[in-house]
Amino acid sequence: MPVLLITGGAGFIGTNLVRRALRDSALTVVTLDLLTYAGRRDNLADVLGHPRHRFVHGDIADRALVDTLLREHRPDALLNLAAESHVDRSIDDATIFLRTNVLGTHALLDTARSYVASGAAPRGFRYLQVSTDEVFGSLGAEGRFSEASPFAPNSPYAASKAAADHLVRAWGHTHGLPVVTTHCSNNYGPYQFPEKLIPLMILNALEHRALPVYGDGRQVRDWLFVEDHCDALLSAALRGAPGETYALGGDSERTNLQLVQTLCDLLEGLAPAAGYTPPAGGYRALIKFVQDRPGHDRRYAIDASYAGRALGWRPRHSLDDGLRATVGWYLEHREWSQALSQGVYDRTRLGLGGAS
Repeated sequence: MPVLLITGGAGFIGTNLVRRALRDSALTVVTLDLLTYAGRRDNLADVLGHPRHRFVHGDIADRALVDTLLREHRPDALLNLAAESHVDRSIDDATIFLRTNVLGTHALLDTARSYVASGAAPRGFRYLQVSTDEVFGSLGAEGRFSEASPFAPNSPYAASKAAADHLVRAWGHTHGLPVVTTHCSNNYGPYQFPEKLIPLMILNALEHRALPVYGDGRQVRDWLFVEDHCDALLSAALRGAPGETYALGGDSERTNLQLVQTLCDLLEGLAPAAGYTPPAGGYRALIKFVQDRPGHDRRYAIDASYAGRALGWRPRHSLDDGLRATVGWYLEHREWSQALSQGVYDRTRLGLGGAS
């Protein structure tokens, strides 16, 4: 029975990945998470007692702890999802992004290297680095990112992820560590922290608060439902070729303004049944254009055709279906959002350039 060690497993993508893995009766999961502001043990409440799951509170930079977990559980794959991920926060202060995304990855790579060199790792072990399309910078009106795209990160967050990706490649090339890297487009779905665009818009709308759209709202993103992303990550971790990179996208480009308008329209239909009254003029009347993010990338889009051929993967959810499911989840789980945000994040604007 393959064993997966998933770091960052109490965060947004990690929480969904742990659940997805446990739905496969052939997999056992060990979750490691530091439980920073965006990750909560309660995110995994329904699987904490699962017989094929163990949760460990700890830091990926704690080499002794990670070494113990590797030697005790002998995972077939280590999936690194532990990261600071919010661009606006990285603009205000990049320190924790460098500590976690760069130094944390470095420590994890060294520990994984020792695990493989000792002979304890099962044959076919892989280290999977979960990265982002933001390392490639910004696209013009045409074209899409692929595995061959050059790195050109524009935000402190993207730079920290690019640095980690370079370390992963170097540890594979120099030390022979069997590494695989994925670059995904914008994820959305259940359990996403409300600083991100989609949950922020949903929660603000339900409270009749302004829906802040940066700049002219014409920035384009390619949206990938988190469950589809998790399918790809499992395929890459268990069947990906060492040394390979896979670009993962939803083939669902929308401007930020179009996306917010779609969320407003979905809420018009779904919110009343959940007990919420739309504002006068409808939810679209809450949209407010605000000062743009410094250095805001204009367009991201992913060509995922290689991942489709190599991994046999393709997204199962359309953007319309995924957004409807996501809105429905937040309507049904308001207590989750309130508990997660209380005393941590009041949905005020971040990323206008504080200390660095």
